[in-house]
Amino acid sequence: MDPDTVAKAFVEHYYNMFDSNRAGLANLYQDASMLTFEGQKTQGSQNIVAKLTALPFHQCKHHITTVDCQPSGPAGGMLVFVSGNLQLAGEQHALKFSQMFHLMPTPQGSYYVYNDIFRLNYA
Repeated sequence: MDPDTVAKAFVEHYYNMFDSNRAGLANLYQDASMLTFEGQKTQGSQNIVAKLTALPFHQCKHHITTVDCQPSGPAGGMLVFVSGNLQLAGEQHALKFSQMFHLMPTPQGSYYVYNDIFRLNYA
């Protein structure tokens, strides 16, 4: 399957899930997965989802600007780099963000997030 197609489908699924049901993101991570969110590291699916569901905002909408991807290593992994805007409910101005995912294949033929790094981009 074409890496760009996989990356775009993953990004669409991830942000739709994040914006509507953050707890549902648990299926995209595994115990070895690591999230670095604004410099704070969290490991493991349950801990990552706990971190994401505890963020100080409940309603948001991601608007994706770019999605770049590259194959990663002999195991069939993929690096996906996303930039865009994050609109929080009740806020007039959107926040610019960047996020990098390192996706790894599963034996079932799908992908899971092995690494996830998120940063807000301040002007």
